Amino acid sequence: MRHHRSVAVIAFACIFAALSASTAFAAAASASRVEVQFPAAVHSGPITGRIIVTIRRAGESDRVAGPIFGQDVSALQPGQHAIVDQRARGYPLKSLSDLPPGDYTAQAILNVYTRFPRSDGHVIWAHMDHWEGQQYRISPGNLYSTMQPFHVDAAHHFDVALVLAHVIPPIKVPPDTMWVRHIRIRSALLTKFWGRPMYLGAVVLLPKGYASHPRMQYPVVYYQDHFSLDAPLGFSTEKGPPSAYDRWKRKANGVESDYQFYRSWSSGHFPRVILVSFLHPTPYFDDSYAVNSANNGPYGDAIMTELIPYVETHFRIVRRPYARVLMGGSTGGWESLALQLFHPGFFGGAWVLYPDPIDFHHYDLIDIYRDRNAFHARPAGGHPILDSFSDWNGWAPPPQRVFMREANGQPLMTVQEWSAMEAAEGTHSRSGNQFAVWNAVYGPVGADGYPEPLWDANGRIDHAVARYMRDHGYDLTYYTRTHWSKIGPQLVGKLHFIVGDMDNFYLNLAVYDMQSFLEKTTHPYYAGSFEFGRPEKGHGWEPVTSAGLVKEMAAYILRRSPGNADKSWYGG
Repeated sequence: MRHHRSVAVIAFACIFAALSASTAFAAAASASRVEVQFPAAVHSGPITGRIIVTIRRAGESDRVAGPIFGQDVSALQPGQHAIVDQRARGYPLKSLSDLPPGDYTAQAILNVYTRFPRSDGHVIWAHMDHWEGQQYRISPGNLYSTMQPFHVDAAHHFDVALVLAHVIPPIKVPPDTMWVRHIRIRSALLTKFWGRPMYLGAVVLLPKGYASHPRMQYPVVYYQDHFSLDAPLGFSTEKGPPSAYDRWKRKANGVESDYQFYRSWSSGHFPRVILVSFLHPTPYFDDSYAVNSANNGPYGDAIMTELIPYVETHFRIVRRPYARVLMGGSTGGWESLALQLFHPGFFGGAWVLYPDPIDFHHYDLIDIYRDRNAFHARPAGGHPILDSFSDWNGWAPPPQRVFMREANGQPLMTVQEWSAMEAAEGTHSRSGNQFAVWNAVYGPVGADGYPEPLWDANGRIDHAVARYMRDHGYDLTYYTRTHWSKIGPQLVGKLHFIVGDMDNFYLNLAVYDMQSFLEKTTHPYYAGSFEFGRPEKGHGWEPVTSAGLVKEMAAYILRRSPGNADKSWYGG
């Protein structure tokens, strides 16, 4: 009967399956791979985390970026081998088997994860920041190997054994000085959410004469930036000629060197204000974006009710709205705007410099509400010349969407490439990088307890996630528009935007969106400002030096000071 196989056919199938299995086993055994282990002498118990292997050409410095390949490990025991092979996610090479023949060196690092039994009922594994700012290459407690040479033959075969025999030491917090103070406090709110002790901090830059005028109180500039234990705005008393980077920064962005800022700050005629940068690393990124979120927990509340009150009671700060202003660039620009919008009566003004996307119709170049795919561009249509070249009637592949460019417009990296790099660094939005943190801050919690990604490995956008991000207030233009009647009266004259016309991450586009709304506001009119650097001004451009911006903010505070307020802090 046609529905029954003969015994001979079944026997042949079994033999064929056995041969196929043995062939597959042999292929797997000879496949290119890196074997990684750690001895009990450096870590006595099991480790859950991610192994990241970096490959460099023989003779290349460790300062040269090479291909990376990542592999998760769960409860890896001392002496147990973890195998990183062609299945590991890589960037810019997709697989270890893509390495061309030649001589190389390999080095591995194990980014150690911590178990977090969160108060929302989810238990996740992620990297506990140890005051390094979610930088796995320097994170205390992470294990690493020495660089091991190896050769790739013409068949692309190799087998490398790496031993994670070294442990990254603790971070050294810079000592306090007459100018700079460091703060670290345990947060009750965050500790409750994460199920482990969690900390907030700040670096405080004091004005000239702070110690010799013990009764004087000062306005404060709350400066938002990525995690750094250094003084805000790069303040440094170390004298020396400007470096090549200092000269580039001055030419491209208009910003002075760290020592030049110190000279301005410490001069007798400089406005005397207190400058405070917040430290709020999370298990996903080097800072929380200063807001509450489902994945990160109540960082916004913790900053407002724990960190700021601590700072303002331990330093002589004028605790009134007119004397509190916000400033920050990039991630810090988004945070400064968010803090001002969400707490319009608490802060007296915000200088929003080249902010991360503040309108999600321009999530860099992606419209997360309308676009179907983050990797491939959707021609806008309407241009008679460009439309004729938009898709070649389906013959040509859709154009790649660019994530990063030079200030002259030259593309440098696509969204797909950046996503691939993050996938190599960590699964479940644990790369500690840009798209991952946006998922963690803006997006919902997935069924597995990790952030629900905005797009999948093929770039397909999940519009339910996009709507969540908008409806929970993270699209700041949408939030401002829908809440203007309530918050607008408290924001008049407070919003000041600065961005280059050729921002390297297309961040100027979302600022144009915000400008389009604010310039049309009535009852009340926003009465703030927008400044766009032209031509070809990229990410980090500022119209004046850092000292110049502080002076501008100080003059703004002075104009808004009540008539009976002490103004002796201004002008030295």
